Amino acid sequence: MADTCGQIVLGSGLTVLSHPLMYIKVLVQVGHEPLSPTMGRNIFGRQVYQLPGLFAYAKHIIKIDGKAGLFNGLAPRLCAGTIGTVVHSKVVQVNTESGNAVAIVANSKECFIRNTTKEMIARSCATIVTHPFHVITLRCMVQFIGRETKYSGVFDSIITVYREEGIMGFFAGLIPRLLGDVLSLWICNLLAHLINTYAIDDSMSHTGEIKNCSQAVTGFFASMLTYPFVLVSNLMAVNNCGLAGGLPPYASVYPTWVDCWRHLSKEGNMSRGNSLFFRKLPAGKTYAIDQKRFF
Repeated sequence: MADTCGQIVLGSGLTVLSHPLMYIKVLVQVGHEPLSPTMGRNIFGRQVYQLPGLFAYAKHIIKIDGKAGLFNGLAPRLCAGTIGTVVHSKVVQVNTESGNAVAIVANSKECFIRNTTKEMIARSCATIVTHPFHVITLRCMVQFIGRETKYSGVFDSIITVYREEGIMGFFAGLIPRLLGDVLSLWICNLLAHLINTYAIDDSMSHTGEIKNCSQAVTGFFASMLTYPFVLVSNLMAVNNCGLAGGLPPYASVYPTWVDCWRHLSKEGNMSRGNSLFFRKLPAGKTYAIDQKRFF
C-alpha cells in the first residue's frame, strides 16, 4: 500500500510537470498551427522555414489564456493517473499471488514471456479503466482551438459525454491505444531481453546499470515505432465530438480508427506531433492563416 501511495505521489508530480508538453503535443497532433512558419536553422545549421516549437507554442497559449491555460485538462489526467496506478498495482498483486502457486520456471525465455504477459494484462486493465478520463483530458485540451467551454470539469464532462454519445463515447480511440501499448511493451521487453541475454555478460562491472540503460533505450525505440497508434487514438478520442478540433476543416469524420489511419498515411501525417523541436514544414502543404492549419 505504501509503495502504491508513493507511486501515486511521484506520478502526480511528473504529470503536473509534463502536462504543458502533452497539451501542446495534442494540439499539434490535431493539426492546429496558430503561428505562421518562420525562418530558422535546422540541426545542421542550415536556414530553413520551420514551424513554431514547444516554447513559441507555449508563449502563444500563455498570451491567450495565461499560465494557467497550459494546464487545461490536468484534473481528469490526474484522476486517470491515480486510478491507473491503483488498478495496475492490484492486478500485478493478483497475478503474483496466483503465480506463486505455480512451479518456478528456470528457463529465462519462459520467465520473460510470463513476466511480460503479466505486465501486459496489468497495463491493459489500467488503460481500459482510465480511458474515459483520457478522453475527457483530450477534449478539454482541444477546446482551445474553437474557444469552447463544453468540457469544463470532470463530473460535468462525464455527464456531457454520456448524454451525447452514451457509454461508447467514453471509449473512443481505445482500440488503437491498447494495440499501441501492447506492441510497445512487447517490442521494448523483447529487445531488452535479447540485449541483456546475448550482449551483456553478467561478469561485467555495473551490469545492473547497463541493463537499466538498455531498458530505457529500447523503451524509447518502441515508443517511436508505435507512435502512429498514439496519434490515431488521440484523434479518434476527439473526432466528431462537437468540438471544432474534431470536425472539418481540422479533421474528417472517420467511421473507424482504421479509416483515420489510412487517411493519415495517405497524407503523410503519421508522425505529426512526434517532435516539438526543429519542426519542418509538411511537404506539399499550404498554410491557411485564417484556419490556422495546413491543407
